[in-house]
Amino acid sequence: MIEVKNLSKSYGSLQVLKNVSLKVEEGETMVVMGKSGVGKSVLLKQIIGLSKPEEGEIWIRGVETTQLTGDALYAANKDLGMLFQGGALFDSMSVFENVIFHEHYHKHTPYENLKEIAQKALTSVDLKDVMEKMPSELSGGMKKRAALARLIAYRPNMILYDEPTTGLDPLTAQVIIDLIIKVNKELNATSIVVTHDIVLAIAVATKIALIDQGEIHIVENPKGFFSHQGNDVIDFFKTILPQQCLDKRIKG
Repeated sequence: MIEVKNLSKSYGSLQVLKNVSLKVEEGETMVVMGKSGVGKSVLLKQIIGLSKPEEGEIWIRGVETTQLTGDALYAANKDLGMLFQGGALFDSMSVFENVIFHEHYHKHTPYENLKEIAQKALTSVDLKDVMEKMPSELSGGMKKRAALARLIAYRPNMILYDEPTTGLDPLTAQVIIDLIIKVNKELNATSIVVTHDIVLAIAVATKIALIDQGEIHIVENPKGFFSHQGNDVIDFFKTILPQQCLDKRIKG
């Protein structure tokens, strides 16, 4: 279980998260939706420990992590992985080296086993022929798939996805959506997906939360979320839906 309690985070005078609380039960996929710049990605960075909150608690399977550093933080988060918005591949490393990074540098897996691990992970995302390529040789969609392969090789059972379909054409976005479903199922993962992509949300969500101006406004199952008549939800849909779709949604 991943639980955030009363989390607040500021950068200078700008308060990005305001008293945020969110609970994701084992096996759930929580989709966090909201307009750009409302704190969605910052929330993920707090959870994984890349940034520390001013106030609040983060619980990862019963361990409070906000005060942990170094080996203690790594131990608490060892089953937690993240797919970053741009993939976050190491530019100076080949795809192979990126995929086996954790196995090699943290688990010290014998080198003779690494190629098999990488080949299996890359094959699962339909990238079996790019092991020796550099990230600069890959398209945006291929970089996302290579980053997913790195997750598969790592095999976390808690995963954070930061805007996984942003910047992709609809066909490539659907490939990534299908792979997220596949990865979550294979790893029996508890996950949080940050997005403003409605197609992605409908496809993967167990629950959907709306965040606006750093605050959680609603947490519902998908049916309840998309039929919600509150002004905060309607205002969000106004930013991402054509007017004719919005009118149809409001009328039911």
